[in-house]
Amino acid sequence: MTDAKDSAFLGTESIGKIMLKLAPPVMLAQLIYALYNIVDSFFVGRYSGDGLTALSVIFPIQLIITALAVGTGVGVNTYMARLYAAGDDTGARKTAGTGLLLALATWALFAVIAVLIMRPYVMTGTRSPAVIDAAVTYGTIVCVGSLGSFLEGIFSKVHQSRGNMRLPMIAQIVGAVTNMILDPVLIFGLGGIPALGVAGAAYATVVGQFAAAAITAFGAVCKPPRIAELPRYIKPIYKLGYPSILMQALYTVYIIFLNAILATFSDAAVTVLGLYYKMQSFFFIPINGLQTCIVPILSYNFARKSYERCKKIMTYSFLIALIFMVVGFVSFVIFPDAVISLFSSDPQVHKIGKPAFRIIGCSFFSAVFSLILPVFFQAIGKGISSLMLSLCRQIFCLLTLFYLFSLIGLGFTWIAFPAAETITGVVGLILYVRTLRHWHRESVDKIAPNEV
Repeated sequence: MTDAKDSAFLGTESIGKIMLKLAPPVMLAQLIYALYNIVDSFFVGRYSGDGLTALSVIFPIQLIITALAVGTGVGVNTYMARLYAAGDDTGARKTAGTGLLLALATWALFAVIAVLIMRPYVMTGTRSPAVIDAAVTYGTIVCVGSLGSFLEGIFSKVHQSRGNMRLPMIAQIVGAVTNMILDPVLIFGLGGIPALGVAGAAYATVVGQFAAAAITAFGAVCKPPRIAELPRYIKPIYKLGYPSILMQALYTVYIIFLNAILATFSDAAVTVLGLYYKMQSFFFIPINGLQTCIVPILSYNFARKSYERCKKIMTYSFLIALIFMVVGFVSFVIFPDAVISLFSSDPQVHKIGKPAFRIIGCSFFSAVFSLILPVFFQAIGKGISSLMLSLCRQIFCLLTLFYLFSLIGLGFTWIAFPAAETITGVVGLILYVRTLRHWHRESVDKIAPNEV
């Protein structure tokens, strides 16, 4: 069976069946992938309080890796889905080959830059010499060893563009389990292996990422097009993928600024923010998996002008996201102390974290729309709308409000989260309704001449 036939069910099968087939494996894989940082934090937190803060400082850098790897992969995924919809199987394979070249080139450039700026960057997020040294060590290893993450980001999206969600899921599980097994061994030392501390956590993460890349490589490695043809594929890949890259990059930028603001209060405040982002990944990262699923489905059906199917896809997506947000709300608002206790016993972290988690947890419901709608606009080719929603959420609202509230006091800064999610969700819904009305008018105009 050809790749084009493999993806044809995206336009013929019922939306419910497609979502049930594609979404659970990817969401489970993304949830397991979230364990990379969470498991690192769990073991490092028991090894050293300074190490736990170091991981919070480096977390934005890891998000840049995700932004570049997954964002480029989304561009490959979306363009391949469109080519399959048009019956261009050869073009889809060349797109996959181009993605492989982009992964290698991006990793090489990123690794060099990361090594050069690592210490100056770390010093913007902490003033403690011990934390600085631990963060530089962890960050350097993770960045130089990020090739596995870049490759897996492309390979998984190649499989997903064909509707194959199981292999990426298996790869993510293997990578996460590898990381979890190696973490205590390398951090604390076991069986003759010396205790490496935070460096051990970094090595465990890198090995897990390479394990996932090795598995997804099967069936995803395609021959790149000739050099003269590369611009033909690179341009649409980044045109479709840049909103995702920028969304993740902006996510990184504002966390860096938030860390810098919180560092003026205390290292404990920086730790609380890092713990929040790692714990919310249990609820937000599965939604990222959902986003990954709906991009090729929406792109395929939009290319065929199957607008009713696109609307149904969004309805299912909102409902699925809402389920995770309800669980997240309960965890953060009702059990914040228990959540924080998983990683830290520091009284100051608990004192700052309990009210912070309760306030931030109130943002989860409006996040259903602020997270899903940018992906909708990206999938239908409205990159500007997608980018503007991301800018609204992460820069215009969250960063600005966080700074203004910090002038009042640390306890007020957390209000910026529910405020930013709500404003972005409302703006996104307005744009979404306008798009649906445009589709309706287009459908009416198409039917009218036939009636005459």
